Amino acid sequence: MRAVVFTEFGATPQVREVPDPAPTPGGVVVAVEATGVCRSDWHGWRGHDSDIALPHVPGHELAGRVVATGDRVRRWQPGDRVTVPFVCACGACEQCVSGNQQICANQTQPGFTHWGSFAELVALEHADVNLVRLPGDLDSTTAAALGCRFGTAFRAVLRQGRVSAGQWVAVHGCGGAGISAVMLAVAAGARVVAVDVSPDALALATKMGAEVAVDATGDTAAAVRDVTGGGAHVSLDCVGLPQTCAVSVASLRPRGRHVQVGLMPPGQGVPPIPMHRVIADELVLLGSHGIQAHEYPEMLALIERSTMDLRAIVGRRITLDEAPEALMAMDDPVGGAGVTVVELRV
Repeated sequence: MRAVVFTEFGATPQVREVPDPAPTPGGVVVAVEATGVCRSDWHGWRGHDSDIALPHVPGHELAGRVVATGDRVRRWQPGDRVTVPFVCACGACEQCVSGNQQICANQTQPGFTHWGSFAELVALEHADVNLVRLPGDLDSTTAAALGCRFGTAFRAVLRQGRVSAGQWVAVHGCGGAGISAVMLAVAAGARVVAVDVSPDALALATKMGAEVAVDATGDTAAAVRDVTGGGAHVSLDCVGLPQTCAVSVASLRPRGRHVQVGLMPPGQGVPPIPMHRVIADELVLLGSHGIQAHEYPEMLALIERSTMDLRAIVGRRITLDEAPEALMAMDDPVGGAGVTVVELRV
């Protein structure tokens, strides 16, 4: 099969022929139809994830068709159209049994713990626990964004953030996860402040329903507190830098909730969180790590109820040969608007 491979962290990835994967007894192999280019993939390529062994194939936001199954798989067969959360759970540990597969103690992650979906084929573990059947009217390019960025935003906004109608929600960083968070918060009836340094990203956030757009090159926290009349009820850092995390916390009103969505590898530094204010104003600091497979039906139902157009978040459609350049371009954290998706079979 053809795949994007890097043999050194930070070195230019190459598209080349590699061996086809085989399914484990409880796993499947999926023919990738589309896969998103995510900043998490960039973190892996830059060497920020200790799970990655070289050589490596990145990619974790995928949609495709099952082409082979292990002999213990009961729910899936070749031809099924599927997607998968980026956290593939074991289904048996304490967290899985309690319904929290997104923090499974024995999790695997395509594109991190093993080769991922920047390839014609990808192997996925514990298929009966993790695979999600795609509706017939959901195209693969759009579905590719559900497993990580949109799914992560769904949990961050509605489960961890507990956003409700009338609340002010600040979204710091309006890339894939951020624009998804904007759409979900608007669907929940919240008033959204979009924060970014990119005019294109802010324009897209406004198009998706953000009430206020704030240029992050100024005193962002003060601007958010001003337009919201005292601060956001919920603020999400969808970038994952020490400064964006700190600004998100500083944007809150008393008893507000900060949700950390963007990954924060320790090598990038530790955010300066004012714990004296966390105590005095009873702020809540929350992490959010992906989404469980069993949440997909509710997420898809919400999309249908709200008439959200997920196609609007797809910015660029590229080929597998263009994926290395798209991955390296994420060295610039500003980037463009929307999600870049690699189309292999559509």
